[in-house]
Amino acid sequence: MVQSLSIKTMAVIGAGQMGSGIAQVAAQAGFSVMLCDNRAEGLSKAVLGIEKSLAKLFEKGKIDEHPPAILSRIKKVTQLSDLSSADFIIEAINENENLKKEIFSQLDKIAPAHVIFASNTSSLPITRLASVTNRANQFIGMHFMNPVPIMGLIEIIRGHATSQETYEITKVLSEKMGKVTVCSQDYPGFIVNRILMPMINEAFYTLMEGIAIPEDIDAGMKLGTNQPMGPLTLADFIGLDTCYAIMKVLHDGLGDSKYRPCPLLKKYVDAGHFGKKTGQGVYKY
Repeated sequence: MVQSLSIKTMAVIGAGQMGSGIAQVAAQAGFSVMLCDNRAEGLSKAVLGIEKSLAKLFEKGKIDEHPPAILSRIKKVTQLSDLSSADFIIEAINENENLKKEIFSQLDKIAPAHVIFASNTSSLPITRLASVTNRANQFIGMHFMNPVPIMGLIEIIRGHATSQETYEITKVLSEKMGKVTVCSQDYPGFIVNRILMPMINEAFYTLMEGIAIPEDIDAGMKLGTNQPMGPLTLADFIGLDTCYAIMKVLHDGLGDSKYRPCPLLKKYVDAGHFGKKTGQGVYKY
């Protein structure tokens, strides 16, 4: 297996909010990055967003290297076959297990045998994703927090067969990207979402049952528990569709009724009101 010091090129699959953020922090850390998405317009939008983010960080003195130099290390690609020269591959598409499995199955045939596969999934079982490859020992969860360039945590998830060497290499890479790591075993929701999502879900029950209006629910939790934002605002920023998907994973995986997704949360998702990214969630944007 490749050692962490010999990893020069990282690939990120998915040019959405998470993928573009991961590509940015990897490039900031000095890695060459291949950002892969089958939507050319999505790639262009992602690179433009990275450019703006780097400019802001430079203006605030958060980074010393000039943004164009960092941006020059990011290459746009549209085919998985373009990733054959990557040393470490991170998948960051939406929470669709079948699609993730399809991508990893294809990658397993393309990537050299030494390459580690990581998934940025926020809740799906790493062991199940790894099962479609012939490198389960080189498969790991690498859950970045949103927004990636700002948040300081990566949640590393070890699958059933993940080797100690894979874990150690992933930890070193995470630290090179300026992140603190925590390690979770492969159980539904891992650490962060196992605790966070039931709180958000309960906020929706509190709203559905008419206990309080959204603004008061958020103000109560923000000021009463010293959180930077209330749970309903946070849900809008995460994406209500993502919150609902994670609650379903928790409910299906743990079988406890306390994880049942709130019907009101489902109603927002059914209406296409996913939060900030669609301009409408609990609040309007």
